[in-house]
Amino acid sequence: MKFSFKNDYSEGCHSNILEALLRYNSDQQAGYGEDEYSLKAKDLIKEKLNNKEADIYFVSGGTQANLIVISSVLKPYQCVISASTGHILNNETGAIEATGHKVLSIEKDDGKLTPEDIIPVLENHKNIPHQVMPKLIYISNSTELGTIYIKKELEILSQFCRENNLYLFMDGARLGHALTSEISDLNLEDLGKLTDIFYLGGTKNGALIGESIIINHKNLQEDFAFNIKQKGALLAKGRLLGIQFWELMQNDLYFDLARHANQQAMKLKNALKEKNIKFLSETFTNQIFPVLRNELIEKLSEKFEFYVWKKVDENNSAIRIITSWNTDDEPINDFIEIINNQL
Repeated sequence: MKFSFKNDYSEGCHSNILEALLRYNSDQQAGYGEDEYSLKAKDLIKEKLNNKEADIYFVSGGTQANLIVISSVLKPYQCVISASTGHILNNETGAIEATGHKVLSIEKDDGKLTPEDIIPVLENHKNIPHQVMPKLIYISNSTELGTIYIKKELEILSQFCRENNLYLFMDGARLGHALTSEISDLNLEDLGKLTDIFYLGGTKNGALIGESIIINHKNLQEDFAFNIKQKGALLAKGRLLGIQFWELMQNDLYFDLARHANQQAMKLKNALKEKNIKFLSETFTNQIFPVLRNELIEKLSEKFEFYVWKKVDENNSAIRIITSWNTDDEPINDFIEIINNQL
């Protein structure tokens, strides 16, 4: 069987979660996220945010989180701005547009938005009331290209959004990997201050399923639960999500798992750099994009699964390699051995 570097959710979940689900299986608990485990998990997250006023909701997946947040925040005539690489633009089957909200795209090679990128879009949408109204800026951290926002970048973007009456929403499907990157200087407390809404992704970082939506902006907290229910995301057995995030938040397991995934990717990246292999983008998270000869890609695909991300020229292509919380040294070493034998 081939080893998969296609994603970071091929495995089930961390053993602590399975053990906790079994340990508390027979306990009778309130439903719909009012169980004691969900409440404890929310308290732990608020503690790390240093913000007792944050509103927190658990949902099952990233597309669901994006759909619920954006459809809840925006009025019918308002739209969202996203980088061209954004998950809501390319990988969610038009879920946002299906709610009646347009997604305005900005071409970005690194997947990150800046005020300079957004200003022309705002300038081009001043024919009131004949055009949609830009209202929400959607960013991902880490991005679909494995790049991350550092604190100064996020501070500038956050200030710009506030000056222009825009909401800032961070997709955190791989937020653990962004925050534990060796070049990151952000933490959860920073995100609580600099974004209006963000979410902590569990699906791609050791949970069975689950994302934790965190609402920092007071005005956006009102009636949010109604939208979760209306979109079919309010689980009767909310304990399933609560137990997972309670375990992930205890003793910083969430961050340890993400840090491990990053370290495994960096082992591979550094070994490839020693062979003078170039990369499509400079990343320090669990996603790397080496540019390889097409015949070498074919050789590697005999033993590994990965995505051929982009054709660079007739002879070379970039592939995407993703490591997970559970990736050990063996597949990393095997991959490097094939590279060494072929170069």
